[in-house]
Amino acid sequence: MRVKHTAITLALITALSACGGSGSDDTSTEIPDVPTTGFSFVATEMITNLTDDVIVAGYANLAAKGDALLLATQALLSASATQADLVTAQNAWKSAREPWEQGESHIFGPVDSLSIDPHLDSWPLNTTDLQTQLDNNSGFDAETIKAWNDDVQGFHTMEYLLFGNGVDSNTKLIADLTTSEREYLIALAEVFRDYTTLLDDAWQVSYNAEGATAIPYADLLKTPGDATNTIYSSQLAVIEELINGMIGIVDEVGNGKIADPFGESISTADTSKVESQYSWNSLTDFANNIIGVRNVYQGEFTGASDNTGLVDFVAAADATLSTRITSEIDDAILKIQAISGSTDMPFRQAILDEDGRVLVQSAIDALTTLQTSLESDVLPLLSDWNS
Repeated sequence: MRVKHTAITLALITALSACGGSGSDDTSTEIPDVPTTGFSFVATEMITNLTDDVIVAGYANLAAKGDALLLATQALLSASATQADLVTAQNAWKSAREPWEQGESHIFGPVDSLSIDPHLDSWPLNTTDLQTQLDNNSGFDAETIKAWNDDVQGFHTMEYLLFGNGVDSNTKLIADLTTSEREYLIALAEVFRDYTTLLDDAWQVSYNAEGATAIPYADLLKTPGDATNTIYSSQLAVIEELINGMIGIVDEVGNGKIADPFGESISTADTSKVESQYSWNSLTDFANNIIGVRNVYQGEFTGASDNTGLVDFVAAADATLSTRITSEIDDAILKIQAISGSTDMPFRQAILDEDGRVLVQSAIDALTTLQTSLESDVLPLLSDWNS
């Protein structure tokens, strides 16, 4: 569509035509179609960076952590396994948890379509069926477990076996880890390794999109609008996916993971709904979810060199807004981390403590503020972008 030209532009055109020149009388000045509303931003570099250096790098890290977790659990089957070996396996579980939770800020694509999310992270855990499996099976193998319900495999089944029930402590003695539990753990870790490898490969090696040639999912994100791309029709669609991913996890943490067990009062608080309660890793999980949002927004992992992220897209439209979102993300992370207080109180205890509940509510409020900003101020920028 041709745009209306300002008085200054028209005056400049008149002056140029009055100047004459060496050309013929038929020479005319071409007026470019320059939008007079909205904002401009070249998104290619940002999309490539977020795909390669945040999403793909995060899943590659998760796959590597899956390998390490399998090795750590295998050491527990030795007759000479020590308490230190169990602690190593517990730490390997926590280490794998970090890239997974941060990756929930972009839980689209293969992690969804290949059902990897429920395979790895179903909650709540079905402890009754878990115990039935332990009582009725031995010599567990990965392929058999893959056919079982998701609520007896994945992160939280391993967590329960590694840390115990988490009611009074997140410490378990190696002597309390039965042979059957060790065998189950190893098979679970092998399943986990297989799924994290599958996820990594889908992004970097080959992904079968319906009706399309198999290519890495990363290529689909980086080539929107390509004739063979059946997922993303434009760069706008990619950025919308990324923003909605951030909104989704902020909503889940504030209105689900925290609010559901928190309840309306101490009397309605429900510790059974607390995710990662056996390891007392809940607050670290929640903080990592929002750190994942920061990774996508800033375009890099914490401590990495500066790179292009959604913050640059937002800044192109509104520099003040871009800075405000940065502050709101940081504030939400700090408010979540502050829930533990000076006594390092786990979340399942904080929701039953008067002072702890004040800190929990503060975190919920910070997450609500961030979610509102992303939904009401950032997402609408897509309609103003001159893409």
